[in-house]
Amino acid sequence: MDLRTPPPDLYGRPRADTFFRFLTAFGDRYGPALGGPLLRRNPRRPLSRPATALHLVVTARRAVAADAVELTLADPSGGLLPAWQPGAHLGLTLPSGRRRHYSLCGDPADRSAYRIAVRRLPDGGGGSVEIHDGVHPGTRLTVRRPRNGFAFCAEPAVLLLAGGIGVTPLFPMAREAQRHGLDWQLVHTGRGADTLPFAAELRALDPRRVHLRTDEEHGAPPTGAELLAHAPRGAAVYCCGPAPMLAAVQRALDASPAASLHFERFGAAPVTGGERFTVRLGTDGPELAVPADRSALDVLREARPDLAYSCKQGFCGTCEVRLLAGTPDHRDRRLTPDRRAAGALLPCVSRAAEGETLVLDV
Repeated sequence: MDLRTPPPDLYGRPRADTFFRFLTAFGDRYGPALGGPLLRRNPRRPLSRPATALHLVVTARRAVAADAVELTLADPSGGLLPAWQPGAHLGLTLPSGRRRHYSLCGDPADRSAYRIAVRRLPDGGGGSVEIHDGVHPGTRLTVRRPRNGFAFCAEPAVLLLAGGIGVTPLFPMAREAQRHGLDWQLVHTGRGADTLPFAAELRALDPRRVHLRTDEEHGAPPTGAELLAHAPRGAAVYCCGPAPMLAAVQRALDASPAASLHFERFGAAPVTGGERFTVRLGTDGPELAVPADRSALDVLREARPDLAYSCKQGFCGTCEVRLLAGTPDHRDRRLTPDRRAAGALLPCVSRAAEGETLVLDV
């Protein structure tokens, strides 16, 4: 039988089956039409309208460490908030217009409110200082719905490694691990005991599984091998903390009992493998040199301090600018090929070849 021969009757009779004859005729007539330009769906087009932003109110604020505060946000009308999973973060638009992302640290089972914790960084970009000094109960904030780039897979054996405020995405993971009876351990590190947020709440989950480790007590930060020594055999490691901590864990992983590593950074990763290039502000604007070890965003903000940014890691899209000319090396995790072809560029991570000039509509 070839493709031109109708299939035989389902019961072996010599004539063609009536159902198959009808189905073949339908496919011959309507198949090509369904694939026509007017009916074909663009696979990059969203299946539904973009989700609207949330307008929430701060209902509570409390200190959770010497330099960290926790905010509770809720719907002013008392409605339930969109569901989320451990590892998710919120995008906040602050009263000043700054946009910042913060991990959710509450219980995913509680949809009446969101909880985030923010460490004060006096030398940061101003977002944390604004929250500490100007955001109080009653403040209304525009909030982007939860997104997750650090998803918890609930493997049977888990090691959670937190550096200071990096405990925020790991706290919900510990709750989930305890709820499902997983074999889990959590190590929380910091300069001193007063810098460890949620220490009492974490230990209340299971004091045998929570290890608080401070530099003051031990005289130095922990090594990667020391941290990974807590891993159950074959464990998945989830790590959030400063860059030196992540690098130490990555170097020690192969010699440890752990099987895999998932991590989230506080901020931008150090620039590696970069080359010196130039950005021009507009077709006739000034040219700025971008060193091999700095991002284009950092250089741009020296000339345009009001240029918006948030994650500095190429996933939020806040710092997006339009490319007018030049050949970039896109290193983001957000823009589609079509968006890049249309001129979108994220200067927080994107670079260019040695000597290249990128002309930006800034």
